Amino acid sequence: MSVSLDVSGAAAAGGILAIDVGAVVANWQSLAARIAPARSAAVVKADAYGLGAAPLARPLYDAGCRDFFVVALSEAEALRPLLPSDATLYVLNGLLPGTVAAYGDGVLPVLNSLAQCRTWAGAKRGQPSVIQVDTGMSRLGLDAAEQQALASDPGLFAATGARLIMSHLACADEPVKPASGEQLAAFHAARARLPGLAGSLAASSGIFLGPDYHFDLCRPGASLYGIETSPLAEGIRPVVDLRVRVLQLREIEASTSVGYGYSFRASRTTRLATLAAGYADGWWRRFSGGAGAAYFGDTRLPSVGRVSMDSFSVDVSALPAGTLAEGDLLELIGPHQSADEVARAAGTIGYEVLTSLGRRYYRVYR
Repeated sequence: MSVSLDVSGAAAAGGILAIDVGAVVANWQSLAARIAPARSAAVVKADAYGLGAAPLARPLYDAGCRDFFVVALSEAEALRPLLPSDATLYVLNGLLPGTVAAYGDGVLPVLNSLAQCRTWAGAKRGQPSVIQVDTGMSRLGLDAAEQQALASDPGLFAATGARLIMSHLACADEPVKPASGEQLAAFHAARARLPGLAGSLAASSGIFLGPDYHFDLCRPGASLYGIETSPLAEGIRPVVDLRVRVLQLREIEASTSVGYGYSFRASRTTRLATLAAGYADGWWRRFSGGAGAAYFGDTRLPSVGRVSMDSFSVDVSALPAGTLAEGDLLELIGPHQSADEVARAAGTIGYEVLTSLGRRYYRVYR
């Protein structure tokens, strides 16, 4: 993806984060086709994994998506005015105390406990909701005893207005593990206890486990944004391109130290570029000591010294002198290193890379 500087405000930014909206839509369409006749939602929680829920939700709607999952009620309230009335927003964190009255207008709570079911039934009798069941992750949702208690009270069950029963897979990104099959069996058991509801079990990685996991609605999130979610995943396009500026160029002699703590000492004459990104921008301190890198064309430029809050240094000695100038852009995420490859270098996952990207980059939606 090319990045143009002919955009107002870009010249003053330390970095340019380009988000390929067409790729997000294409990823959703690919997944929707894979799971049909099941529906495909879009998980846009955490500001669409850090990439911007507001600019991405409407293109997804225009492509055919009608179901959007967020975590917090505040996220739903921010998106509701941006989507037509036939879009439904689901709040995964469910009913926090004092929030019942705020639900309505196509914003549904995901009820995560028997107590929440009772609260909703008492205040919003028969109004639509979602029931989440715990199938082994021990995180959110009604456990088997709570499911049975709800099933034993048909009046309460009806009063929840539940239209969907859902759960979440813990190990779908590791398809060789038996855990997903065990959770699938537990989900079938929960549906038998609480019959008559549409089902939703698979998120991004679960989709690639096959049709047995698709039920009526799947909930892709990370796959929409180009992240590797499963070794079985295919057809997912990259979405993010991040370039940061060269702030300063310098040449240092052998034995000269670089950065906080003098953790790097040059073994030879070395040419350095100081780049306009640091841990405040999602370029973690874990990239210190050569773990991270930038690219100029096909040339990898390793990090030297410690990453600081607003900047870090790379060794540009591999480039001919005069190749770079102050203000030039170097690739941090793009065709030479994906968000997942950056994550592996930092010992984390692509999800954390995207959701950590700071707000100081100039954002371009293409």
